[in-house]
Amino acid sequence: MIQKKLVLSEPELIEALRQRKKAGYEALYSMYSAALYGIIFRIVQVEESAEDVLQETFIKIWNSFPSYDPSKGRLFTWIMNIARNMSIDKVRSKEYKNSSKNQDIENNVNEIDIDNNTTYKPEHLGIKELINNLKPEQKKIVDLVYFRGYTHSEVSEEMGIPLGTVKTRLRTGIMELRKFFN
Repeated sequence: MIQKKLVLSEPELIEALRQRKKAGYEALYSMYSAALYGIIFRIVQVEESAEDVLQETFIKIWNSFPSYDPSKGRLFTWIMNIARNMSIDKVRSKEYKNSSKNQDIENNVNEIDIDNNTTYKPEHLGIKELINNLKPEQKKIVDLVYFRGYTHSEVSEEMGIPLGTVKTRLRTGIMELRKFFN
């Protein structure tokens, strides 16, 4: 049986989540799970771990929804940042680092993804085309921070530029990307 995708407008979704309605949670999952999974998988790069982080992300969104403030940004931006931060936390966790050290070289995740055609890429969401419109220095910083999980300090070291420059270029790049969504 094919289940119809539950879709609500952003204001309806926010109100349903504020009222803790089951339909709000179902719509949130229906509308955003694929996009969030793509973001998480891009950082975590292990299917099983990405699925776990996705589940943890939705639990955190549900539990911390009272702190969401629509005047500070769109709902998708808020939930995307939660997913991104949880993914980075997962990658930096001792458990994750130990499990990745214990895998055989034959168990290379990228090879499994290619064989099973399960790689999730930002191109599938149309994000890559948008990022390609940025200046090269902005594009590289956005890629490192949002898709590879680097901190601003790590980007500064990697690119050999001051931390302030990294933050300025990232902010300018994000402002450019926002133009496509507003």
